[in-house]
Amino acid sequence: MPGHSDVTVAPGPHQHSDCRGVASVLSRVGDKWSVLVIMMLGERPLRFNELKRMIGGISQRMLTLTLRGLERDGLVTRTVFPTVPPRVDYALTELGRGLSTPVKELGEWAKQHLPDIEGARQQFDRRHSTEQA
Repeated sequence: MPGHSDVTVAPGPHQHSDCRGVASVLSRVGDKWSVLVIMMLGERPLRFNELKRMIGGISQRMLTLTLRGLERDGLVTRTVFPTVPPRVDYALTELGRGLSTPVKELGEWAKQHLPDIEGARQQFDRRHSTEQA
């Protein structure tokens, strides 16, 4: 094929561990709840219940687990204010803000192309349902 070159990459000593590391980061930032939380926190810090209201369909437990994972990864901070009852705000860290832009762009791309993707899925399902018959 013109313009095509076969390139062989010799495995380096860290190549396998690098892939595992990248995969673990992508699994965190690529799950739907993390993406939505990051998008919501991109505007300003929010309280837990504000996030829950803004993200339809997420359970309290799943939001707690998602926020804890994002905090563990250094993407979100949790600030407790000594009020009665205690007020807890969640905000993106500098690292999280750096991720916010590509995540927001990915979300916008998904919204913009949803009709195309749904149409492609319907075509695929029609083709494959006739093949199964």
